Amino acid sequence: MPALTARAIRATPVEIPLNFVLGTSQGAVRQAPLLLIDLETEEGVTGRTYLFCYLRAAAPAIVSLLGEVEALTKGERVVPGDLWTKLVRRFTLIGVQGIVRMALAGFDTACWDALSIAAKLPLARMLGGSLRPIPAYNSCGLGLMDDLGLLAAEAEMLLTGGFRALKLRLGYPILARDIAAVRAVRNRIGDQVHLMVDYNQALSVDEAMARGRALDSENIYWLEEPIRHDDYAGAAALARALKVPIQIGENFSLPAAMAIAIEQGAADYVMPDLERIGGVTGWRQAAELAAINRVQMSSHLFPEVSAHLLAATPTCHFLEYVDWANVLVQKPLVIADGQAIVPQRPGNGLVWNKDAVERYRMR
Repeated sequence: MPALTARAIRATPVEIPLNFVLGTSQGAVRQAPLLLIDLETEEGVTGRTYLFCYLRAAAPAIVSLLGEVEALTKGERVVPGDLWTKLVRRFTLIGVQGIVRMALAGFDTACWDALSIAAKLPLARMLGGSLRPIPAYNSCGLGLMDDLGLLAAEAEMLLTGGFRALKLRLGYPILARDIAAVRAVRNRIGDQVHLMVDYNQALSVDEAMARGRALDSENIYWLEEPIRHDDYAGAAALARALKVPIQIGENFSLPAAMAIAIEQGAADYVMPDLERIGGVTGWRQAAELAAINRVQMSSHLFPEVSAHLLAATPTCHFLEYVDWANVLVQKPLVIADGQAIVPQRPGNGLVWNKDAVERYRMR
């Protein structure tokens, strides 16, 4: 592993207007508050990544936490596992959850980018993977809508670029409306396109059972987070009873949570989130768990980095594609024939477009 020394962390909050309003059962998302992270080293190598802050108000708090991380790691060798252990010990009393976990994951991911740049290797190869194309589904739109004609038209638009899989948000007040939305999209895109559906934790177990049984005959590829994310017993009951596969994982808090979910049979598939699973270090542990248990593993958000991680994941399944960071980077992730093309340049491939960063900087 290259010898690098942590020097400073720069964190820049930006807010990106979404190309499609993303209506979910938990509310509509119109902007993406992102935090761009640059880890500078004494050797002149800079590692980069970004976080999704969910709320604009979270950004300054994470910036402050990264200031604490900078103070604790300045002058230290960039060895991600060692630094993760040190930082977890420092933040144990407040808890490595929420925005603390996000800040540590962002730092860890930037460390791995810096190391792979110094090694002159794409991150995927640094992690022992290959630069194979990764199956991707388009998750940029298809939120809850009143007009199902517009929903169907949006589905057709989202196939641009050769996508052969889309995600549809569900959780309308009544089951009949969910079914109508599924059928409106399916009639427009045809039977050859995979259609994933996501409830964003909207349902009780009983309601999820009823809606899941209705969806069993609708050619659904997976049913994502139908109930509260940490109700593993409820999710296991759904997985046993339903034909449609259950997908969970974006809310796994570090690999330990994923291990519990798998042990309880809470899902057919898993999809950890880079900033919640513990950065690249946490992802590697999660990928090992998935491999041992033969569970197919997808990603949640952060497609630029996640493409590299999936390329090094033995049970790689699907990349969730969103275009939120495209305007901020010099070379956006390429999707061709429904697959993400893992870039061959060193690191994770993120290089900021400085003019765009300034334009979208939070004021």
